[in-house]
Amino acid sequence: MSERAGKKLSLTGISGKDFSNKNNDELKDLFSKVLNDGMHGLCFSAYEEGQKPGDVLSEDQIRRRMKIIQPHTKWIRSFSCIEGNELIPKIAKEFGIKTLVGAWLGKDAELNKKELEGLIQLANEGFVDIAAVGNEVLYRKDMSEEALLDAIYHVKEAITDIPVGYVDAYYEFTERPAITEACDVILANCYPFWESCHADYALLYMKEMFFQAVLAGGGDKHVIITETGWPSEGEDYKGALPSKENALKYFINTQLWSKQENIDIFYFTSFDESWKVGTEGDVGAYWGIWDKDENLKY
Repeated sequence: MSERAGKKLSLTGISGKDFSNKNNDELKDLFSKVLNDGMHGLCFSAYEEGQKPGDVLSEDQIRRRMKIIQPHTKWIRSFSCIEGNELIPKIAKEFGIKTLVGAWLGKDAELNKKELEGLIQLANEGFVDIAAVGNEVLYRKDMSEEALLDAIYHVKEAITDIPVGYVDAYYEFTERPAITEACDVILANCYPFWESCHADYALLYMKEMFFQAVLAGGGDKHVIITETGWPSEGEDYKGALPSKENALKYFINTQLWSKQENIDIFYFTSFDESWKVGTEGDVGAYWGIWDKDENLKY
């Protein structure tokens, strides 16, 4: 995920919990309580230090990280079905965790075919609870809308007993009605940070993003926030400030809202991953709840 220029929304409504009377220790205590109370979903960061997409994941590293997050989440989201990523939903099921499984689509048609075949196989073997055909493909301009539609309908024909959707920024579902129509469920990424929102208004802005996706689906389709989060370190992004304090507050507010309003959210992300610096700058390495060494950050 990166910059979302020109998509600002109005700021109206409730902006979240008042933290003005809490010191750092009290904030950390509240974070611990919210984390231990559990969350709906968590994006699964599998790559260890020195690894990047394209490297093959081992069963041991997946199992080790799954054990860390298992007490805190009901669902996990994975992003690929090849190069060891196909093991993630299988191991998640061993831990009693539900799965939103994604096929990573891009410009390479052969890799796309392998990803889709992997997703279909995992679903037909019972390891997928929700299937995601692609992630931000349209935002990256890696595929045409027509090609993406073909992929979505191909998977829907092969998988008949679970919901199938596509993941992208919330506003794409307004701008791409044919994609929205093809999806059984709307899978929306919502990042106030990347739209340079001040931390004080971040929850408020994220709610606006969510409801825009709800409207895009006509109010009839279930909307899941498939990614949202706040970095704990890095450079200021046009008024959006990465810091441990802001990351703590955003996590707490997001999880409380998720429970109060029964909103399904996959928080981004479980572990810090240094490889993301290449696509997002220095903030890319610091979105995790746990650090790159698998230690809880807060």
